[in-house]
Amino acid sequence: MVLFPPRTSYLSVPFDMEAGEMTSLKRPHSEDDVANMDEIKRQKISEESSETGSNSEQSVDIVTEQPGKPLLEDKKDDILNEEGEEEDNELEESDEEGDPESFADMMKHGLIELDVGITKFVSSHKGFSGILKERYSDFVVHEIGKDGHISHLDDFSVPVDDEDPSEEIFTVLSNEDKQHLEELQLFKNKETSVAIEVIEDTKEKRTVIHHAVKSLFPGLETKTEERDGKKYIVAYHAAGRKALANPRKHSWPKSRGSYCHFVLYKENKDTMDAINVLSKFLRVKPNIFSYMGTKDKRAITVQEIAVLRITAQRLAHLNKCLMNFKLGNFSYKNHPLKLGELQGNHFTVVLRNITGTDDQVQQAMHSLREIGFINYYGMQRFGTTAVPTYQVGRAILQNNWNEVMDLILKPRPGAEKGYLVKCREEWAKTKDPAAALKKLPVKRCVEGQLLRGLSKYGLKNIVSAFGIIPRNNRLMYIHSYQSYIWNNMVSKRIEEYGLKVVSGDLVLKGGTAVHIEEADVDDYTIHDIVMPLPGFDVIYPKHKIGDAYKEMLSADNLDIIIVYKGKFKALKMEFSLPPSTYATMAIREVLKMDTSIKKQTQLNTIWLR
Repeated sequence: MVLFPPRTSYLSVPFDMEAGEMTSLKRPHSEDDVANMDEIKRQKISEESSETGSNSEQSVDIVTEQPGKPLLEDKKDDILNEEGEEEDNELEESDEEGDPESFADMMKHGLIELDVGITKFVSSHKGFSGILKERYSDFVVHEIGKDGHISHLDDFSVPVDDEDPSEEIFTVLSNEDKQHLEELQLFKNKETSVAIEVIEDTKEKRTVIHHAVKSLFPGLETKTEERDGKKYIVAYHAAGRKALANPRKHSWPKSRGSYCHFVLYKENKDTMDAINVLSKFLRVKPNIFSYMGTKDKRAITVQEIAVLRITAQRLAHLNKCLMNFKLGNFSYKNHPLKLGELQGNHFTVVLRNITGTDDQVQQAMHSLREIGFINYYGMQRFGTTAVPTYQVGRAILQNNWNEVMDLILKPRPGAEKGYLVKCREEWAKTKDPAAALKKLPVKRCVEGQLLRGLSKYGLKNIVSAFGIIPRNNRLMYIHSYQSYIWNNMVSKRIEEYGLKVVSGDLVLKGGTAVHIEEADVDDYTIHDIVMPLPGFDVIYPKHKIGDAYKEMLSADNLDIIIVYKGKFKALKMEFSLPPSTYATMAIREVLKMDTSIKKQTQLNTIWLR
């Protein structure tokens, strides 16, 4: 079977840090990712990066649509992370609830870096221990837009617009009215309309109620009726179920941009969870939101979001009722945001309880600036449970659909939400998708979507059932397997040839990967070398590593066509990265230690409490 096309690759130039510059090995984007750029442009920003000083600024050099990914990232200019949704759109993260001992015990079943091919370092300094993300506030991410602007939430004012209804729309409806209207909007009862009595009957009061219903409950229309001498505002569905997903066009001023752009500040919540919360409170479908990249859960992140035909007034009102979210910097524009349309992310990272001496820390920072790091695909690419996402991707490529179904649904050791555990147990006991689905209060997870597909198409049509899962989630498994191969091949390349350029290596010329001839070896450095993701019609190195790609795929029956606090010492790093550059891989190069959740929980249980 032939693998999916490879990600294109690009080489970021080093960027300035507090004490110097930095570089990193890079990987390619697959052609599928590039296609997604036009279609949905991967919504993702890397949570990984290298470091820079507090006042450092970087320039990013990205080559898109190319078949290979550079090995080392040079950081004397800037590095870009091409994060799309795969990294953060992984299988559901484990809950961090429960006592720390039980969570740490469950994480014994998680992955470590060795499991996914992350084995090499490129610097010679002595590593030291440190805890990453002891607190979610230890990892702060600010998105860098395509114009180079770093997103900050610093303006809560709402654009003045004569078309906006008065603030009364948020208070004119009673809680009982809102409940009935929401049930009507979401087709949760058999009623075809809801009547709201106008207590103080004036034209102005009726107008406010009309505006309140239409603004707060998209998909509903209103009319005024007189019953027994009393005036009522009657809400009803005008366009069926599709109206909820398609905000009314006729009520939006033509002079106003169709999209409200705003800056979202969030704490300890990933981007998709945040969008789901916002859509729930606004009573709209999540797909009317767009963004340039998904952000980490265990972090404080700031990014730009756009939403179709929702006023800044309504969005600003959410600041009164949401915790760990803030919205601001509102503006109206005529375009949504597209996945991948960003320069990267700016990171401020604190590593706690570090054991290195001041000299060791300085050596590590100097080494990171001068040599860089291997830009491995980070641990979040492979999931956090005992069933890695790359195993599912491998089964898909092998056309082993029973194995795909089993890997996604079977019980597994490790950290998972309680309802998922019950769902898996029910599936193992009955193999009844409908019964297992009933155990899930949240049906949007991958397990719920697959079970819904199996209920609809039956156990003998797993391919169609799997198609119920959103395309980007399905591709996540393939990308995970590609990343698994890439990590292993890069480790083997470093082991075999070190940081020297050799005949048969690949470099990019005009967006195309070409082999280096013996006579041209001295014209390149390790920062020019790219490594391909396995895929269709991909060029591989002409040396031992090219053969290693074939051997690894054949084994799977696949073919190649500084801060101080208390008695503990902490290190604070601040830097910006381009998309697709993993901050955790830069941190790994500094510490010379495993950054997986499994290993980190062995170092620290404080944040679990």
